[in-house]
Formats: sequence, C-alpha cells, structure tokens
Amino acid sequence: MITGGSAGIGLSTAERFSQEGFIVVNLSRRPCPLDAVEHIPCDLSNPGFMVEIEPQLNPFLDKADQLVLVHNAARMNNDHVAETGSEAFRAVLEVNLVAPNSLNHHLLSYMKPGSSVIYVGSTLSEKAVPGSYSYVTTKHAMVGMMRATCQDLAGRDIHTACICPGFTDTDMLRQHLPDDAVDVAQAMSAFNRLIHPEEIAETIFWAAGNPVINGAVLHANLGQVES
Repeated sequence: MITGGSAGIGLSTAERFSQEGFIVVNLSRRPCPLDAVEHIPCDLSNPGFMVEIEPQLNPFLDKADQLVLVHNAARMNNDHVAETGSEAFRAVLEVNLVAPNSLNHHLLSYMKPGSSVIYVGSTLSEKAVPGSYSYVTTKHAMVGMMRATCQDLAGRDIHTACICPGFTDTDMLRQHLPDDAVDVAQAMSAFNRLIHPEEIAETIFWAAGNPVINGAVLHANLGQVES
C-alpha cells in the first residue's frame, strides 16, 4: 500500500514491490502508469478521504498476509515562516501528517506479524533551508511519528523506519528548484550527482523486509557535502 505511487520515488517503489510479487495498491489522485499496480483514486488533502476509499481498500486488506504501508506522498510549498497563514499551513499538514495518521489508524488493525510501516522523510527531516517552512516542519514531525509508531507497536512484530532521501531526480525536485539550483544540489552530493528514484525504491524495499532497523532514520543521500 503506497501513497503517491504515480510518479518519482513512489512510482519506482511501486514497481520494485510489484517485481517481487506483491499486490501493490496506489493511493493518489493520478493513476500509477504501471498495469500491474492497482489504483484507488483519492485526494489525501480531503479530510474524509479514508471513508470514501474504504469499500475499495478493505478487500485488499482482508487477504493480506504481509502488509507494507509506505507513506510516500507529500506536499511541498515554497513558503516562508513570516508569510504562511494557518490555512495554508493546515493544507500541508493534511497531506504530510494527517493522511498518514488516517491510514495508520485504519490499516494497523489489519497488519499481521511481519508487516511494516515505512515513512518517506527527507534530508530536511533533520535540517532546514530557507523557503520551505511547512515542508521542513512536517518532515521533522514525520520522524517523530515514526519513532512513536515504533514504541507503540512494540511486541506486535511490526516494524517501522523513516527513509530520508537526499536530492532525488524527480519532478517535485525540479518544480521546487530553479534550473541553476539543480546543479548546486547535484554538487552537494559526495558522488556529484542526483539520486535516482530507483535507488530510494530499493532502500524502501530493503527496509520493509528487515525488522532489525525498527525505529531507525536512514539517510539515503549519497553522502551530503556540507559547506
């Protein structure tokens, strides 16, 4: 079960799990372009999305022996602390934090031992840059949500982790950064390149199958060079 599996890291992750025989269900407004992926259309910014999709979602949950929930979808605004009103802030919270909570609340009762909840954070989950106020705030909070998930699920043989990608070559990155800043982002990697979405997908797949990393924050950034 993945949110935002229609493009970028989400699409690569959906493909990776599908290759291993998982029944992959994507939750997003846009359909996943992969024929093997089941798509349930939903708007994660809508507070009532969970009620709307339950009739389509529950049949998949009923037959799942192992359930992997990947919280991938996110909203990223170019905003500033002095200019972001509470309504705009709430809109980001709805997608980046409230929607994952709604999915946790519904899906955890279906999770059997061996299942996992994987959060997709960001390099901005533990640092900040100017002009990304609401995204930085919610990605920091996502780490806290993951750690609380780990503690509350102790004894159920369900594990969790937060994968924090660095600068990954996705449409979201290129929409958020001007062209000249993409070159700067690339230079911040110890490998002098952007991360491929497939690399993050592989990390998510590995994390989903390895309970030893329960509660961990995994930085998947190729080694970020700090100036």
